[in-house]
Amino acid sequence: MELQLAPLLRRQLAELNKNPEEGFSADLIDDNDLYGWEVLVICPPDTLYEGGVFKAHLTFPKDYLLWPPKMKFITEVWHPDVDKNGDVCISILLEPGEDKYDYEKPEEHWLPIHPVEAIMIRVISMLADPNGDSPAHVDAANEWREDRNGEFPRQVARCVRKSQDTAFE
Repeated sequence: MELQLAPLLRRQLAELNKNPEEGFSADLIDDNDLYGWEVLVICPPDTLYEGGVFKAHLTFPKDYLLWPPKMKFITEVWHPDVDKNGDVCISILLEPGEDKYDYEKPEEHWLPIHPVEAIMIRVISMLADPNGDSPAHVDAANEWREDRNGEFPRQVARCVRKSQDTAFE
């Protein structure tokens, strides 16, 4: 299946670069590896993350389509759905099938019909609307729930400033 995926990934990346989507851009991390993409997430206006330009890596498994890619922010992001290592935890990136914690419906998980744009739109939406109910980053979730006008926005603002300083390095 790997031979069939390389053209698909090449085509998806070319299409994204030809017709860019608002809120993100993508390129290869290494020109010789179609399975590793670097994305820049340009955070939406009217959110705490406004002005942020966060770098992330999308890593596609060799059996992509059957299994979702992994997404990891390289730039620090203070968010309930992004763990301390930068790994993004949202439904669309979860393996297909039943949720062992019975929190999410199987149709919310990865489906092979999801293009990269769908993933990125969900990530951008996640920034605007955190899910504090099943957090990947407990400290950020606690601050988001308990101190939305104090420490949580200060931590986010620190990350936004840092992202602006390092986005194009």
